[in-house]
Amino acid sequence: MQQPSCPPPPSRPAAAAALLVLADGRFPAGGHAHSGGAEAAVRAGRITGPDSLEDFCRGRLHTAGLVAAALAAAACAGLDPVELDAAADVRTPSPALRATARRLGRQLMRAARAVWPAPELAALAAARPRGAHQPVVLGAAARAAGLTPHDAALAAGYETVSGPATAVVRLLGLDPFRATAVLARLGGELDEVAGRAVAAAGRAATGGTGELPAASAPLLEITAEAHAAWPTRLFAS
Repeated sequence: MQQPSCPPPPSRPAAAAALLVLADGRFPAGGHAHSGGAEAAVRAGRITGPDSLEDFCRGRLHTAGLVAAALAAAACAGLDPVELDAAADVRTPSPALRATARRLGRQLMRAARAVWPAPELAALAAARPRGAHQPVVLGAAARAAGLTPHDAALAAGYETVSGPATAVVRLLGLDPFRATAVLARLGGELDEVAGRAVAAAGRAATGGTGELPAASAPLLEITAEAHAAWPTRLFAS
């Protein structure tokens, strides 16, 4: 029996629309329930307003954001997502953050498979039934949507800063216009991080996952463990 042919890749306008859908905060991937470490930072007094929020987001972008963007770019480029998931594990020392990444990956997988059904997504879901790390799933979803590795890196990097910014609006009652201005000011750095992530993904295609960045953010890891033990909290992480 003749196998059905795969649909042609979408045109760039259609792909651009797919990127908007994937990066939209209303995409049902579960991110709204997570603060990306901002809740613990607010309680500790490290985020008190727009300036300290910008500092927090910048630090997160150049560490956890760079790692996530590179994993997403590599997955979108077609590197083995199971190997990338293992690479994400060793780059996430905190058990609480590993659990969060897999929980978010599982939810994103459900949404992505509903919107962009693809054999590669089904295979990854079968290989990681408890959830793969969220950036790896994001990259696989971007590939299924016809996006480029650079698109995937941008989406992953943006998520690492937009989540905390949105959370701080709720945690501090921060003016949402000022929180959005923080994200806009980080735009150039987001582009730079995405470029570094894509370059690393290119090296990983021939040199293996050891070529991917492993930028550390020890304070995020430490506070994630403390946050997970709080009896009462607004956000899941």
